[in-house]
Amino acid sequence: MDDPPKTGDIELIGLVPAAGRATRLAPMPFSKELYPVGTQVEEGGRVVRSRAVCDCLLGNMQASGVARAFVIIRDGKWDIPAYLGDGAGIGMPIGYLLKDGPVGVPYTLDVAYPYVRGYHIALGFPDMVFDAPDAFRICLNQLTARDADVVLGLFPTDTPSLVDMVAVDGQGAVTGIEIKPAKTALTRCWAIAAWRPTFTEFLHRYLRTLAERGREAEHFVGHVILAAIDDGLRVVAEPVSDRPVIDVGTPDGLVALQRGLNERAGI
Repeated sequence: MDDPPKTGDIELIGLVPAAGRATRLAPMPFSKELYPVGTQVEEGGRVVRSRAVCDCLLGNMQASGVARAFVIIRDGKWDIPAYLGDGAGIGMPIGYLLKDGPVGVPYTLDVAYPYVRGYHIALGFPDMVFDAPDAFRICLNQLTARDADVVLGLFPTDTPSLVDMVAVDGQGAVTGIEIKPAKTALTRCWAIAAWRPTFTEFLHRYLRTLAERGREAEHFVGHVILAAIDDGLRVVAEPVSDRPVIDVGTPDGLVALQRGLNERAGI
């Protein structure tokens, strides 16, 4: 692949895992990432294109200097590339990779390893909506400013049992991650991330080691981040918004999103 353009001294590729089965929402007539959130309208009222949940993430990536993105899907989610196409509607080239094998987001991300090794990565989830236009830019800047291998973008949440809650020390270094805790004293979760090639290599090596030991099972990205910290990688966290993300992959999140859309429309 051609070298992507640079933002400062950092070459950026977006990773967008979209291989989930949306079992909490099933049945749905389309992929949850394509839930409609409005339309893009030109002056004069001409509709340019519909907007879906995933546009929120991809638009934020593009605005933050991400050169191109890989959307990783599974068989049966062909409506996503049918909608997004080559990314021209967003202004950012998009490629697609097909996921097979063990269940879990880390395995989905590792599908991209041959295509993204050596590049800096911006990770986001296409079924999460957040009101933080500078979120990725903040994380990417912190990679350099704090000489970190991984930067986690933090958001407040009132549903800790559905997310990864993050503990940090006084300098913002990550000291712990509680994965979907039933109870916690922590107040912020991570929902986006940026990392250097060092973490891409660690993720690939970590999953390969699990396979060699016959311990392939569903793992969360939080498990890999904790293992990376134990291995000596520097992982820091940075608050990027004072408003929670909305997870459209849950019934409550879908209701919250629709309520917000209704309020905007005056319904």
